[in-house]
Amino acid sequence: MVEFKQLSHLDSVLTNPATRTLRANDLTGRWVNTNRETKGIAECTIERQGERFVISLMGVGAKDLIEWPAVEGKLLANLDEEGGQRAVAVTAIFEFSFMKAETYIRLNRGVLVIVFYITFLDNSGRLNYVTREFFANHNNFPVCEFICHPHIDIPVGVLE
Repeated sequence: MVEFKQLSHLDSVLTNPATRTLRANDLTGRWVNTNRETKGIAECTIERQGERFVISLMGVGAKDLIEWPAVEGKLLANLDEEGGQRAVAVTAIFEFSFMKAETYIRLNRGVLVIVFYITFLDNSGRLNYVTREFFANHNNFPVCEFICHPHIDIPVGVLE
């Protein structure tokens, strides 16, 4: 029988609650989708409120962004076997009358990666699915708003 010892696989920093929260601060901020053609999520905002982390999403609508209700995230240890990365991730569940979106959010080399597990609850016959989207930190890329959101008109001279 193989014994699984998760703590032996964790970086000791991740087992300390104070350090785990500090490292999770890297996830905070406003993030914009790197795919300007996305039909999914355009923006993700992660805020720290005391010991809580609150996640807000903005979906792409026909004409404007659609604000999803903010939810509290739960911190997780992120173990990347291939890269040997030891970091903190966050999970959040968004529930609507017609759908549930489970999200797993982590940083990978400065890019916020969100994996979405979508389950439809409305008996519409739509297939449940999983997808992954990539986000850049808005604070580090001031013109990202115009590059990442094709529905925003670019003022003359901004990108010159």
